[in-house]
Amino acid sequence: MSSETTPPASIEDFLKLDIRVGTVTRAEPFPEARKPAIKLWVDMGEELGVKKSSAQITVHYKPEELIGRQVMAVVNFPPRQIGPVKSEILVLGVSDAAGDIILLAPDQSAPNGSRMH
Repeated sequence: MSSETTPPASIEDFLKLDIRVGTVTRAEPFPEARKPAIKLWVDMGEELGVKKSSAQITVHYKPEELIGRQVMAVVNFPPRQIGPVKSEILVLGVSDAAGDIILLAPDQSAPNGSRMH
């Protein structure tokens, strides 16, 4: 979606999103998913604890490589059922030239649960 087709957002719209950093503590293949995906358990800090998610990131990542990696995620969307997995957070990424997802992360280590500003 280009900025030309996306309606303008206000600062109030942005402030409604709770985007935080967390560390992947567990990752497993998700063969039941319609599209190739990985199940993730992400430590979102003391306030939120460990949250579960599913991400279509199999082109660039293997489950075992994700352990210990920090990611950015929206933590205040309602949970969403994806097959047998209840996704509690939306892990954020950007598309590469082929449309495959690259995870977003801070460029330095940050405390789990830190909010994006």
